[in-house]
Amino acid sequence: MKKRIAIFASGSGSNAQKIMEHFKRHPEAEVVIILTNNPQAYVLQRADNFEIPTHVFNRTEFYDTDSVIKLLKNLQVDLIVLAGFLWLVPVSLLNAFPNKIINIHPALLPKFGGKGMYGDHIHKAVLAAGEEESGITIHFANEHFDEGEILHQSKFRIEPGDTLDVVKFKIQQLEHHHFPRVIESLLKKMKS
Repeated sequence: MKKRIAIFASGSGSNAQKIMEHFKRHPEAEVVIILTNNPQAYVLQRADNFEIPTHVFNRTEFYDTDSVIKLLKNLQVDLIVLAGFLWLVPVSLLNAFPNKIINIHPALLPKFGGKGMYGDHIHKAVLAAGEEESGITIHFANEHFDEGEILHQSKFRIEPGDTLDVVKFKIQQLEHHHFPRVIESLLKKMKS
């Protein structure tokens, strides 16, 4: 039986798209649902293009009920992937899927993590700090923003003259290359 992946995303969903592409005809794993807290998120269109079901939820449903947990359990999800999902994962979801929720962060944790550190906020902070390198971190989610056990990091040098757009592009290239592969290797390690 194929391993089953659920993806949470809040925005455009370019990482979700790369993951859906990677597992579209994969013999051992598949994306079974895309979930979002944003009814306008472009990730919904991307999921539709792959004929993958979606679920939109609000804050009350996510934090005050167990309906999202029930949905994921009914789908027999093996791994939850946070791909640009901006809300803190509730403890109830972490407890329901221990060591089965991973996140990608567009910086080299533990630097430039925490509440409010997402998207351009991160890259501007990295550039303002005069960092010589940046990159991505893929880590297990826990009850704090960006503090779970690190699974993978990839980095690049920030060259003199690199603009915000250049840094964002370099980050996205790393995300799109490494995230599907890290997910695949993690699924291989999971017991059936």
